[in-house]
Amino acid sequence: MTDPSLFATLEQVDSIETVRLADAARAIEVRIAPSLGNIAYTFTVNGKNVLRFPYHSPAELKATPVLCGIPFLAPWANRIDGDSYWVNGREYHLNPALGNLRRDSHQKPIHGLLLFTPFWIRESHGADARSAWSTSRLEFWKHPELMAQFPFAHDIVMTHRLENGILQVETTLVNRSAEPMPVAIGFHPYFQLHDCARDEWSVHLAAREHLPLDDFLIPTGAREPLPFADPHPLRARPLDDAFANLIADSDGRARFWAAGNAQKITVAYGPQFPIAVVYAPAGHDYFCFEPMAAPTNAFNLAHAGAWPAPAAVPPGGQWTESFWIQPSGF
Repeated sequence: MTDPSLFATLEQVDSIETVRLADAARAIEVRIAPSLGNIAYTFTVNGKNVLRFPYHSPAELKATPVLCGIPFLAPWANRIDGDSYWVNGREYHLNPALGNLRRDSHQKPIHGLLLFTPFWIRESHGADARSAWSTSRLEFWKHPELMAQFPFAHDIVMTHRLENGILQVETTLVNRSAEPMPVAIGFHPYFQLHDCARDEWSVHLAAREHLPLDDFLIPTGAREPLPFADPHPLRARPLDDAFANLIADSDGRARFWAAGNAQKITVAYGPQFPIAVVYAPAGHDYFCFEPMAAPTNAFNLAHAGAWPAPAAVPPGGQWTESFWIQPSGF
């Protein structure tokens, strides 16, 4: 049985294959471009895009890519403090000559290897009585230039599911290697509100601990009580901060939100995303609630004894977690 107001369709947008998920009853649409990092680039409610997407089409994103929409960060999220990292007691060296490393302004490797990658394969899409969805797979182990930088054979399966006006993003890692594979992935969603100026936005930070960062925006390993009001007005201080010891509701999800006048965006983190990065820079009309499976520089922090080791997927095992985006007042 299907709901005629829910549907998922394939569309060519400026020669880019996209999947369109729609909930006509709620006037909601989500568009995903599998060949551009499997990025969800629009999430519109009554014609207003909840996501920041500073382009007219995904073809423009392909031509001049910048972070926007819901980028996926893997096999590590955010920064590594140098061109090597430690896993399972062994040091691995990154190879800049392969040309697939991104670097921040301090030349630190950042955001992994898969931003805007064309290696995703759309597996299925459809709709039923409850939801509309799109599922894609990336077979990491088939690409030598990826394995050379992170030699853990694995698959990644991602499903975007629109249900009851909420977008769920579910990620599964399947470890095909012969040793445990660390999980340090994350997402960097860019959000926007439309009903007031950025300096009138406030945010709720569902965390008990704030993680101090060094001059390179890398956690020191220290923790401190939250130094922000609840809610925190962005005009008081911009944010580029990391948080731990998240505060979960009865369903096990920690909910961060940002609000304007009537509009509100809530991001719920599943329990296997125990770290939150919140990025809301001054002078920009967007904010980011970033679900993280481990802190920035997780591999090397753990090796140094400054933070517990990230979760690991055993050989032949799987890791699955989701986060949920719920807009209201649009």
